[in-house]
Amino acid sequence: MALPQQVKYRNASDLLNLAILGVLLLLYAPILLHWLDGWLNKNISTEHEYFSHGIIGLPFAAYLVWMNRKKWRRLPDTIHPLGAVLLLFGAVFYLSGVTEWVNLSLPVILAGLCLWFKGIAGLRSQGFPLLLVFLATPTAVPYLIAPYTMPLQSFIAGTAGFILNQFGMDVTVDEINLYVGGRIVEVAPYCAGLKMLFTTLYVGLMLLYWTDALSSRRTVIAFLSLAAIVSTCANIIRNTLLTFFHGTGQEAAFKWLHEGWGGDLYSSCMLVSLVPLLNWIYSYFSVSETQQEGESH
Repeated sequence: MALPQQVKYRNASDLLNLAILGVLLLLYAPILLHWLDGWLNKNISTEHEYFSHGIIGLPFAAYLVWMNRKKWRRLPDTIHPLGAVLLLFGAVFYLSGVTEWVNLSLPVILAGLCLWFKGIAGLRSQGFPLLLVFLATPTAVPYLIAPYTMPLQSFIAGTAGFILNQFGMDVTVDEINLYVGGRIVEVAPYCAGLKMLFTTLYVGLMLLYWTDALSSRRTVIAFLSLAAIVSTCANIIRNTLLTFFHGTGQEAAFKWLHEGWGGDLYSSCMLVSLVPLLNWIYSYFSVSETQQEGESH
């Protein structure tokens, strides 16, 4: 008699999961499609474009949830009170109609569901997918950071001007402005490389998780630090090229790298370089640990 009851309980659980998934799709499919369309066609606000890494992050999060489904089922059913609180807040955020709150309601409701069905253990098991969803959710963070990027803008402008001067170009730098060939190029807040930096750190987290390197604090700190440096250097080179193109009247090349698919290609190549960087860091620390073990013996 126990087996039929168990099968009946499992079928009911599966139906409940499908029902919840269906409701979530009805609520958030239009929002997710809006994000995707904006990220691909760049027809949404500049701040929301900063989260375009969600194009790869959200599917990866869904993939991780699917791969961990058996582990999720084995967890005991435990209701945590905080789950109800998060679900209530998520519902309020969604119904508020305020864009930022509606966006944030997605990770809040997902976290609430984990706590409601599986407690703290469920939240931990889905912790990384939830982190990916949260970091891909468009918020006003870039808008809040933009006023404080002046030192970075000045550094990029000065470095780009220095590089071009070494190649014989007459470039004058005035804070965040570069004057070359009778033209002016401004390193605006949104040209300071924050979008590339956000994407770099996001993809870096995905690589660390995929290679099971998140457990090593040294590897995480070293890799993300070097990845941030690589991103900054790549942005300096990009701004140098943009200044060169604009200063020499090569407007087609300027638009291709600034607004066209050339910028996406450039960013993709930079992100691909993170793979050998992580392999090198992992090998370096592995060799160091091996040497330390040998010396201890």
